[in-house]
Formats: sequence, structure tokens, C-alpha cells
Amino acid sequence: MASTVPDTEAELERFREQWRAEVARSKNPAATTSTQASEARPQRQKDVAALPGAGASAARRKAVQDLSEEVEPRAYHDLPDKEEFLKLGAEGQNHERNPFREPSTALEHYERAVEKETQGHLGDSIKHYRRAFKLDDGVQEAYKKKHFPPSYFIKPKTVNLNPTSAAVTVPGTGHHSLHGSRGLSSSVKQLIDQFSTLRIEAPPPPTDASPQSRSPLAELPEEILSQVLASLADSDVTSFARMARVCKRLAYLVFTEETIWRQIAMGHKYGFTAMHYDFACDIEGFSLEANDEIARYLGNYDEEAADIEPPPTPEERAIAFSALTEQLLHTSYASSWRQMFRSRPRIRFNGCYISTVNYTRAGANSTNTLTWGAPVHVVTYFRYLRFFRDGTAISLLTTSEPADVVHHLTKENLHDHHSRNMLPSSVMKDALRGRWRLSGPASSVLDPVTKEPEMEGDLHIETEGVVPKLTYKLLFTLAHAGKGARNNKLAWKGFWSYNRLTDDWGEFGLKNDRAFYWSRVRSYGMGY
Repeated sequence: MASTVPDTEAELERFREQWRAEVARSKNPAATTSTQASEARPQRQKDVAALPGAGASAARRKAVQDLSEEVEPRAYHDLPDKEEFLKLGAEGQNHERNPFREPSTALEHYERAVEKETQGHLGDSIKHYRRAFKLDDGVQEAYKKKHFPPSYFIKPKTVNLNPTSAAVTVPGTGHHSLHGSRGLSSSVKQLIDQFSTLRIEAPPPPTDASPQSRSPLAELPEEILSQVLASLADSDVTSFARMARVCKRLAYLVFTEETIWRQIAMGHKYGFTAMHYDFACDIEGFSLEANDEIARYLGNYDEEAADIEPPPTPEERAIAFSALTEQLLHTSYASSWRQMFRSRPRIRFNGCYISTVNYTRAGANSTNTLTWGAPVHVVTYFRYLRFFRDGTAISLLTTSEPADVVHHLTKENLHDHHSRNMLPSSVMKDALRGRWRLSGPASSVLDPVTKEPEMEGDLHIETEGVVPKLTYKLLFTLAHAGKGARNNKLAWKGFWSYNRLTDDWGEFGLKNDRAFYWSRVRSYGMGY
């Protein structure tokens, strides 16, 4: 009997080690790399100028901290609308509220467990892990072979694609250039440079006896083909970028057509002209220009305010912004519109930013029952941020999952008719209105310490409070998660509350809060 107990303990300890290793391997990297602020309790202070601006300036004077991640986290792309299955006339409707099929095999249970764990649902994750191991004790090996084959970890070797014995290839057109391909390896630059002399080939005939197929794109002049690509980029920039996978010639055009990338970067649909570097409205969503007109009509402007120089007109702002963009293009982005569009901080309107917060806390022990250990509660909630082109924003903190929230995250649902929790959009009853702006030289706000123009990369948000006397100020820095993605992460830099009755500020600790990650929602369109 004495020899059986140590064997059991050793076996249990081996199982625990294996479980910890598996959980650490599949854990969401976003939860381990997101920023954590001070754990101190909120401090009250009267000095407003020393609160948000001074903290940002102090952090700016220090070494720049890279908050980007090499591994892209699991995002909620193209979330399905659960209510769509209940609409009459919907194709393939089945009148089921839950369209997701339950897993049946060990591998499906394991994949569902990993998915639940990345979303923060540790209780459901453990349940699926247990079912997976009961069906197959080696399911983790099958999971690794499916999602992480050995070739996944092999780093490609750098190959000299243009040896000294070969002739140097020169691009065929003068307006194409690779001088702005910063961030690309030398092998990729040489590879794309070799594509300049290639042409679009027709597909091979299906059989040897079949006639040669034609390629309509190959027969188009390059000027017309560039116009076709420009129209595609205007309708969907993602599809334009994916054209590089079609053939080598199109890959060369996608990389080097600076005219198209300039159209994208300076356009209002995807580009930086849709960004706001000054607040365009108040927290409730009313335009600041409209408020100034009302105040001027009511005679609230005193004589001193009348002598102040009027603000610049929209035309003057557009000219100044174009000049600033041209300057940044040559000084910060190696004269590449493609690099500027990918790397310059910007907000996306065709989706929302989601933060999954997950932490544990100790529970209360029961005095009536005997337990082996203290209970532990797993707390999970979500934060949502959606930005609109007019400068408004919606902030929401709830325990509801993204599939139940994102389709109702609209301005139409920001009203007080959700208190009974009877409507599908009742999750919006705690949503807060707000406004947003980006930092940068284009902003009229100066750094409170250096009195110089702001640096780009920060996002300022002001929202309503949970009570009318409070307003919230949120400060983020724009980063990226994933090797190919850009501007899809919002890392916390500060969170404050302002009491309008007592005129003081309080700072929230960010011990458990995690970064926001952008997720595309098809029903949003382009956010108009």
C-alpha cells in the first residue's frame, strides 16, 4: 500500500507537467505580451495639465518601447450574425439559434479547447481538453502535425538570386521603383527586380491537342492594366494586395505602382484624409463647428474672443495636411507610398477593436463542506471599441461574447430602450458615447512639456462615464500583431477619469486589462 501512493503521486505530477506544457504552448501570445500598468490604487490630484499629457511626454522622452508582436493572435474575422438564421427567406436557414456545430472527434475537441482558451473561456476550454484526452491520449501530437508541421519552423535560407556572373536586370518602366521597399529583405528586392522583364503568360492548354489559351490581361497595354488595378484598389485594397499572388508580373506591378499606392494613401476611403488629428465633435457626437455657430448666434463670444484669429478653413487644412504628408513621405517612409500606407498609424473603420480580459481570483471557502482546496473563480469580460468616420466612437464593457455584440455596435442602438434585457441589442445598454483623435504634427495640440508638435502613434479617446458627472480619457499606442499586419493592435498607455463636479482626476490601474486587437466585421462595410 505504501508503494502504491508514491507511484500515484509521481504519475499525477507527470500529468500536471504535461498539462502545463501544453497550455503554455497553446496560450494566446496577446495575453502575455500586452502592456500592464501600475497596480497602485487610483490617486486623486488637482493638476489637470500634469495628468495625461505629462505622462505621455515622459514616456516619449524615454527609449521607445516596441509593443508589436510577431505572432498574429486569433481574431474574430467575419463574425456571423446569429439572428440571420431566424430571418424569413434566408438561404439555407435552419431556425437554430446556435449555428456552430459541436465537436465530435478528439481533434475537434482539442481545436475547440484551444479556441476557447484564446477567447478567455477557461472553463469551457478545460471541458473540451478533458473530452479530447479521454477520446485520444495522443491528440496533442495530431494537433501539432495539423497546425504546426515541421516545415512551419524552418527558416528560409537567404539565396543570392542574382550572382555576379549573371546580368543585372533593370526595371522596364521609369515610374516603377523599389527604392522605397524598406522592410523587405535583399533577396525579396532582387526577386521582385527580376520580375520587371516578365510578362503575363497565358494558361497552358488542358491537353497537347488543345489550342493555346488566351490571356485577356496579357493582351492589355500596361497603361490600361494599371487603370484596372487602380479601380480594384479603390473598391477593395485587400484584393489589390492579393493580386501579387496571381503571377510574377502582377506581383511586380503591385509592389512598384506608386501611383496606385498614393491614390490609396491620400484617398478618403482607406487613407489618411479620413483620420482626425483634432477632435471633430464633443463626447455626445455633436459637431464642434456647429456648437461654435450656435454660440456665435447666441452672442456668447466676448470682445476678446472676437479679436482672435479665426481657425483655418477646410481648404487651408487640406493644403497643410498634403504638405505635411509629402514631408513625412520623404523623411520617414523612404519615399514609398506603399510603405507609408502600411506603416503610418491609422484607424480602421471596417471592423471593431476587441480586448479579452481574463483573470482569476480566490473564492470563499464553504464552512459546511470539506474541500481539498480553495475554490478559484475565473473572471472573463470583453471591451469593445468602434470608431466612426465623423470622429465619434462607441466604448462598451460587457461579459457578452463578440458574436453577440459586434452586429449591434451601431449608433442606432445607443438609446435607453434596452433596460429590460428583452431585445437582441440589449447588450448595448451599457455602451458609452465618445470621440477620438490621433496624435501627430497635423494636430493643433502641442506637447504640454516640450511645447512642440506631437509625435505620431498615439490614440486619444474621451467617453462618457458610468455616471453623468464622470468622463473617461483613454490613451493607446498603435502597434501591430503579426509579421504582415499593421495597425491592428491598441496597447494601453493610460486610463483616467475626470470628475466635473470636483474638478479632479483619478487614474485607473491596468493590472488585468489587455490590449485591443482589430477584427473585421463584414456587416460594417467601410464604416460610412
